[in-house]
Amino acid sequence: MFSWPLVSTSTFRRDRENFPLARPSESQLLEIGHATRIVPAAASPSEIKIVSYNIRWRSGPELHQLAQLLQDDPEIGGASIIGMQEVDRHKARTGKTNTAKVLAEELGMYYAWAAPPVPNSDDEEETGVLILSAYPIADAHRIVLPHEGPEKRRRVALGATIRVGPTSLRVYSVHSETRIPIDRKLEQMKAVLDDLARYPKEMPAVVLGDLNTWEQEAVERTFKLFTAANLRTPFDDQPTFSRRALFVSIDLKLDWIWLRNLGENKYGIDRKIGLSDHWPLWVVIGMRTIPL
Repeated sequence: MFSWPLVSTSTFRRDRENFPLARPSESQLLEIGHATRIVPAAASPSEIKIVSYNIRWRSGPELHQLAQLLQDDPEIGGASIIGMQEVDRHKARTGKTNTAKVLAEELGMYYAWAAPPVPNSDDEEETGVLILSAYPIADAHRIVLPHEGPEKRRRVALGATIRVGPTSLRVYSVHSETRIPIDRKLEQMKAVLDDLARYPKEMPAVVLGDLNTWEQEAVERTFKLFTAANLRTPFDDQPTFSRRALFVSIDLKLDWIWLRNLGENKYGIDRKIGLSDHWPLWVVIGMRTIPL
């Protein structure tokens, strides 16, 4: 049986100093690709489903279970556009798996993934955000959100343009910081809205993700911020996150789907799915009434 040689902590530390982990460049923190085989999508659908889900770095069998749910579940199954947060790539805790690529392959979709800058050269890259689409993705870029969290950690958003039939949608997947004051959280959201403002006002848009609005004031101010930017949401302040601590259930409103120039036919929060401490949100939008 093979056994690893004993190495002292001091030797390991010197080895890290002499041979540090490669720090990913900014360009490497945006990955765009597609499945080997794309599942055909309707050329001009009458409606499409959109899902938002913080998957809390699922991997292994749970990742395959998630892919199956995204295909077959009555609520989140069959979505044309999926935005995810806490999506790892090559991290030890998730077996060095490229989660975005695995999901794209299993679902037969296009994808774009982005992560924040790495705080230190010997750190693993940060967890990222993901957009999966049944339709080709264009004009994808990452937005490093303002304000550092603890230990100089940053958060990121990802914007992309998706053309569904004759209509181009601007879609954002966002993961805001939770450990900063409310004013700074709102400035992170505003950075995404500022990016959206670069596009025509008549362009349909979707901003979704985990905005970490665990304070009631943050929820109220988020409604005001997005409404002022001419976006609306079918969701009220119902919780989208649940965690038990000391035999008490903590339920919070963290996740959102905001729409511009889009109308929803149906929507919901899929609380029967327990893969993460977040629940997935979904909305079905009608395409025939969308301005081109």
